Amino acid sequence: MPPTGSLIPADAPFSAEQEAWLAGFIAGVAAAGRREGAAGDAPAVTIDVLFGTQTGNSEFVAGELVAGARARGLGGRATALDDITPEQLAAMSHVLVVTSTYGEGELPDNAGLFWEALQAETAPRLEGLRYAVLGLGDRGYDDFCQAAKLIDTRLEQLGAGRLHERVDCDVDFEDAAAEWTTAVLERLVAETGATGVTGVTGGTGAAPSRAPRSPWNKRTPYRSRLAVNRLLSSPRSAKEIRHYEFDLGDSGITYEAGDALAVVPLNDDGLVGALLEHLGASGDEEAAALLRAEREIRVPSKELIADLVERAPSSELAAVVAHGDRSDLDSWLWGRDVLDLLRDAGPAAAPTLPELLPLLRPLQARQYSISSSPLAHPDRIHLTVASVRYGSGKRAYEGVASTYLADRVGEDAAVGVFVQPNASFGVPVDDDAPMVMIGPGTGIAPFRGFLHERAARGATGRNWLFFGDRHRETDFVYEDELAELRGQGVLTELDLAFSRDQAEKVYVQTRMRERSRELYGWLEEGAHVYVCGDASRMAKDVEAALLGVIAEQRGRGDDDAAEYLADLRRAKRYVRDVY
Repeated sequence: MPPTGSLIPADAPFSAEQEAWLAGFIAGVAAAGRREGAAGDAPAVTIDVLFGTQTGNSEFVAGELVAGARARGLGGRATALDDITPEQLAAMSHVLVVTSTYGEGELPDNAGLFWEALQAETAPRLEGLRYAVLGLGDRGYDDFCQAAKLIDTRLEQLGAGRLHERVDCDVDFEDAAAEWTTAVLERLVAETGATGVTGVTGGTGAAPSRAPRSPWNKRTPYRSRLAVNRLLSSPRSAKEIRHYEFDLGDSGITYEAGDALAVVPLNDDGLVGALLEHLGASGDEEAAALLRAEREIRVPSKELIADLVERAPSSELAAVVAHGDRSDLDSWLWGRDVLDLLRDAGPAAAPTLPELLPLLRPLQARQYSISSSPLAHPDRIHLTVASVRYGSGKRAYEGVASTYLADRVGEDAAVGVFVQPNASFGVPVDDDAPMVMIGPGTGIAPFRGFLHERAARGATGRNWLFFGDRHRETDFVYEDELAELRGQGVLTELDLAFSRDQAEKVYVQTRMRERSRELYGWLEEGAHVYVCGDASRMAKDVEAALLGVIAEQRGRGDDDAAEYLADLRRAKRYVRDVY
């Protein structure tokens, strides 16, 4: 998210022969320095920390690993997985991989090319490599830490030696990651005979920027005043999209256009009360406070599902689970909350409150793409959020954080927040570079920030936005702002796709195909392409459209188009913020 470019220097990388020569040269100089008793010895071993990240957590852990390695007399450098080829990997001696898992068991956007190359039949053998893998994930998903598991297994298949067992971290990853980091680094010290003197980095990699760590995080969020809560969509719209502004006060919080803001929500008192009533615990104020602020009661955990199936084998849930079809279970669970599952199990099988509490996951902060620029709004952070509401007359359901902000935070009340940086999603460093932004619905959020950023910087690069929703009359959020930005010359092109305004549905990918020649021309002129929004359908459809545009304009087939897009990924010119 923040606009820092590649972690690899802009100059061309060394060839394999040059790297081998340089590594030997550095090792020789280091050995000579030790013999002469020189101060500031160069490390004999450099640890390569490779990270795959979607929201920045893995990159943060990678930075901690590099700092820890250097503090122990080892060299350290951190690099995104997609910036490493299998051949470069084969030339490394010690590698630590930190990766999150995105979507349904997929590699993060900055690790997909690495994984494709690693699983190819042409991937080199890695007998000379020692490695360890750390996974970051969410146990609520069936493919928990799948990306880490895949890489760990494949490195072993290619002959690499595992220095430490893989650890898979849940959403509260900090303690488990710190324990793994300490164990792995101490083992590296023992294996390499590190001196304990602070090391230096070498080669083409570099550690991520290590700005002072903010005191505000999910354990200690900043209590920010919600200064603005404004409806953006029309009251006649089927959607409810709101604009929020959070006052940063004297927090010292800094952010970049494209970062995310994590909101620490509270559960709805009505749902908490209904749950306690069902459990026969109405009036238990301590339990109510716990359920309101610390437990996830909207999305049932896998542990709760397994427990209820065992308690109520004749329930509807148990019948669906017995089929063994994951998609059927997902469909049945969609929209249902903890109270629904307890009611389905029946009063005779329902757990007591003390039995239920350990089966509920901790209530997590919800992350939203920031829709402002610090250059234009240094004292506030803006969000663009769709309020989640669904259900029938029988039961009404609401999103935890979206309706907390919309309904339950009073005027000028405080909300717990913290910034979630991400170094993969931000405006081009080059102010002259063209920029293409594709963001239907609330996917427009970061691009509003991007446009304000470019305006404040006086950037001369052209900017093209593809935006859409259902109806122009009710769903065209920020219409006046976009018109003003067009009038100022900041927004060069604006293509709109309101799907329900005509008989045939029109989406942003439709507009991309209609302007195939111009879009490809922008790519050839160095444009950066950004996609924000739904990962399950929109992002995939947009990528398919982009590949189609490239294939049509180049006329060299699908494989050529796929490689062209892969080159854009490698150059950090095709990046996504999808969820």
